[in-house]
Amino acid sequence: MARKVVITGLGATTPIGGDVPTLWENALKGVSGAATLTDSWVEEYHLPVTFAARASVPATDVLSRVEAKRMDPSTQFAVVAAREAWKDSGIEEIDRNKLAVAFATGIGGVWTLLDAWDTLREKGPRRVLPMTVPMLMPNGPAAAVSLDLGAAAGAHTPVSACASGTEAMHVGMELIRAGKADVVVVGGAEAAIHPMPIAAFSSMQALSRSNDNPQGASRPYDIDRNGFVMGEGAGALVLEAEEHALARGARIYAELAGTSVTADAYHITAPDPQGLGATRALKAAMFDGLIQPEDVVHVNAHATSTPVGDKPEYTALQAALGDHLDNVWVSATKSQMGHLLGASGAVESVLTTLAIYHRLAPVTINLDNQDPEIPLKVVTGEPAKLPAEGSIVALNNSFGFGGHNAVVAIRSV
Repeated sequence: MARKVVITGLGATTPIGGDVPTLWENALKGVSGAATLTDSWVEEYHLPVTFAARASVPATDVLSRVEAKRMDPSTQFAVVAAREAWKDSGIEEIDRNKLAVAFATGIGGVWTLLDAWDTLREKGPRRVLPMTVPMLMPNGPAAAVSLDLGAAAGAHTPVSACASGTEAMHVGMELIRAGKADVVVVGGAEAAIHPMPIAAFSSMQALSRSNDNPQGASRPYDIDRNGFVMGEGAGALVLEAEEHALARGARIYAELAGTSVTADAYHITAPDPQGLGATRALKAAMFDGLIQPEDVVHVNAHATSTPVGDKPEYTALQAALGDHLDNVWVSATKSQMGHLLGASGAVESVLTTLAIYHRLAPVTINLDNQDPEIPLKVVTGEPAKLPAEGSIVALNNSFGFGGHNAVVAIRSV
């Protein structure tokens, strides 16, 4: 019989909170983290998008100066979130050969890479720093967290665009189920609020251009949605074999009941309009966790606020949950935080875990005129109360460029 996997620690640094308590408080209030960018490069490059959702607490305010200098901003965020999750788990002693890391990113060390390119062009090769390669590597966050915690059972780096953080949870669960680890620190980190990614995403018409209204720009399911808002930060969770957690008397937030990963095999950027890959991912995660549609009470949706992205997710949820979808509370928390790319699934899994633990679903903001083609039961105004008694399940969906689909199912304990 497969080992049961539970969640015992949470960490995050996001546009609406530099730690988990602040993130949760603001997610329930409906706070927006989007704001106009004040960097000189916005005007220098005449960027068509002039706002984003920056982390509310710079990682350099948390890490020592020496630590920060040796890390790309994406890795800085990862270490901040992982340290909070590890402390929250209360683990004091562990066989480090049974401790692993699965920490994802969608883009990796873009700041380091492009700064080094500028240095090379302007000052020559001798001025390119020797730490450039380990700082720009996509596996930098996983490696740094592994080193920080002494995790010797493996340091894995899922890179599957915006599904990366959720796929890390899938990897962590599989490691524990296979007996290769007793504890896995999983998560995702991203720091891509840089002129080049902003210009590139804008060029492909993916970003909202509501420059005059940053806080109202991310509006999943609204008929006037016009693109996502770039965000940054990291989320981390401590996954643990249930018997290991019980033996040390751990506080358990929830059970990671099921996970799945599929691919659309349809298009490099556009989702399958029929949501077939997403449907398979939803059904597979539910099958993995022995979950029936009527067990599901909440979904933290991918819901990026793009015209073509939100509808296929609704189609997939309808196919997976049937008529029961009418009873399921849906939260679209990117409306508050923006889209954290490779970190989004991890941060949203933190929120999904807290929703199950506290039996409250966070709010979706900016939904003024819901698209009639997406008639979901969306949480707006006030947090939705989830059933106070009995076992309940929530799903967290993540879908990424390349056709990546990842879903996790989280169950109350």
